[in-house]
Amino acid sequence: MDIRKVKKLIELLEASDIAEIEIKEGEEAVRISRASSAPQVALAPAPVAAPSAVPAPAPAAEAPATAEKPEAAHSGNVVSSPMVGTFYRSPSPSSPPFVEVGSQVKKGDVVCIVEAMKMMNQIEADHSGVVEAILVGDGEPVEFDQPLITIV
Repeated sequence: MDIRKVKKLIELLEASDIAEIEIKEGEEAVRISRASSAPQVALAPAPVAAPSAVPAPAPAAEAPATAEKPEAAHSGNVVSSPMVGTFYRSPSPSSPPFVEVGSQVKKGDVVCIVEAMKMMNQIEADHSGVVEAILVGDGEPVEFDQPLITIV
């Protein structure tokens, strides 16, 4: 991984409220975290989360419904988001999408963009095949490791 990329990641971390970031490129991985008071802040919300666990049975009822979608989506190879950001299907609003359902893709083809901190990050297919499903809508926020596209 290029040292300039690592420096840019450190700058992004310092400019945001994020306590930790991990980026993987192929077999290389970099994890950068703040060693300051972030763990103390992380401990404070934990007691707040415990009382909210009481109404958890209602969301638990929704969990099987959402679990069915990823299982169906996992029938092929899943392209997941390498970072938190905003999902875009095309390079610009006036451009056609990188891929559609049924599109043939090769390993390394750009399938979408995830914008993070005003940086457009091209996401590439990690397998060759046919796009089976696009799991995120254009312009929607995505989480780290969230499934974006399935390829069979």
